[in-house]
Amino acid sequence: MFYNTSTMMRLKILAVDDDKTLLRFLKEFLEREGFEILTADSGKRALKIFYDERPDLLLVDVMMPGMDGWELCARIRELARTPIILLTAKSSESDKLRGFRLGVDDFVVKPFSLAELAARAKAVLNRTQDQRGGDKQIHVGNLFVDLGRHEASLDDELLSLTPTEFRLLEKLSIHKGETVTRDDLILAVWGPNYDPKGGSLRRFIWLLRSKIELDPQKPVRLITIRGVGYRLETDAFQ
Repeated sequence: MFYNTSTMMRLKILAVDDDKTLLRFLKEFLEREGFEILTADSGKRALKIFYDERPDLLLVDVMMPGMDGWELCARIRELARTPIILLTAKSSESDKLRGFRLGVDDFVVKPFSLAELAARAKAVLNRTQDQRGGDKQIHVGNLFVDLGRHEASLDDELLSLTPTEFRLLEKLSIHKGETVTRDDLILAVWGPNYDPKGGSLRRFIWLLRSKIELDPQKPVRLITIRGVGYRLETDAFQ
């Protein structure tokens, strides 16, 4: 079995391809290799699964109708550094350069053996799991955010955060001291299917402020940048 070192749960792979027969073979083979496998036959479906399940690795086919692999990778990279292996029928240098600019971790050229794909997936996961060890924890003064454990504490007291509140704090703390736009926060927390007419972001900003501000009515730590978004002020934390 292959486990996430922070949660000790089986590593989760999301395979994305419009070829449902290939997806079935991938799922059967990789599950025998000890992984938990999620599948999606479109880029749009893959994004929803990504937001809901937060997989440890994505296997993404380049040529798909609608949202192709390039666009899907770009959307994922706006939100997370989750490792990605592209499955492609092309192996040109220009395609590889395009992929690396998008932050793709590896390429597997079709047709491929399932054993080779599994080996490459294990290599990428081993490398990225090791690299994540140094950047799972963010300090903002007396605020401590542990991305690996999905926990946060203030003045050494553990904060009682819902998953949505934590995702909001995670995005803000990663960009501490910078203004994060409303659209970027919505995309990071709720994904592309969020109704922009709803008031969820304002409501959860208020809930988060109630847990990190001395006076939520007069916020100085999580401030509003009118017409743009929100910023976590590093100087406001001791």
